Amino acid sequence: MNLRLIIFFLIGFAAEFIDGSLGMGYGVISSSMLIGIGLTPVLSSATVHLSEIFVSAASGISHLRFGNVDKKLFVRLLIPGSAGAVTGAFILCNLPSEKMKPFVSIYLLAMGFIILYRSFGKKRPLSTEYKAGFLALAGGFFDAIGGGGWGPIVTSTLMARGYEPRKIIGSVNLAEFFITVAQGGVFIVLVKDLDLRTVIALILGGVASAPLAAYLCKKISSRKIMLLTGLLIVLLSLRSLFLTFFR
Repeated sequence: MNLRLIIFFLIGFAAEFIDGSLGMGYGVISSSMLIGIGLTPVLSSATVHLSEIFVSAASGISHLRFGNVDKKLFVRLLIPGSAGAVTGAFILCNLPSEKMKPFVSIYLLAMGFIILYRSFGKKRPLSTEYKAGFLALAGGFFDAIGGGGWGPIVTSTLMARGYEPRKIIGSVNLAEFFITVAQGGVFIVLVKDLDLRTVIALILGGVASAPLAAYLCKKISSRKIMLLTGLLIVLLSLRSLFLTFFR
């Protein structure tokens, strides 16, 4: 097998392992690596989200199997998330998105610190219903614009409000399948130079990792999930800000 394709397989495996177990990271990690090896932001986002259709399907089914999905929350995320994703995909294919990345990174950095704080304090479940639609709209939009962001924006905000982590992770991952289908359709129509071998390699790596990640999500305690999630968001956001201002 071509070494480049093996690398893409490993990227997909690692990215989905983090995303499936912590509720975020597949798009952000995959996109940053693809851009790092020379793909343009548009091509990177299109490649990642086409592969994510299959990966998120495997992840969503795995979370359903392990009882990690809140069906009511899932429904509230679905339509606005898809609308935001389609809008973001159209904009990315027609306008530069680099100027928007610092604002997203600063927001995620703040959410990461909030989650870290809550992981060490006493948490109580709070209603997330009134914000779920807005979060899904923003998450879908920035996910398409930046090549990732659905999980970090939606999952991190819901976790910061004290909702049960594994239910958030499972619901967000299941909704992500439908959202990636929506924006994937836009990319298929508007992006003409996609490399299907790269897409397939990412798919195989992510699908292989999804069941293991969903199982790990069920076994790890809520406090540990929140701690690891907060650390992940902070590190990814700091890296993004550093590359934006100092590259």
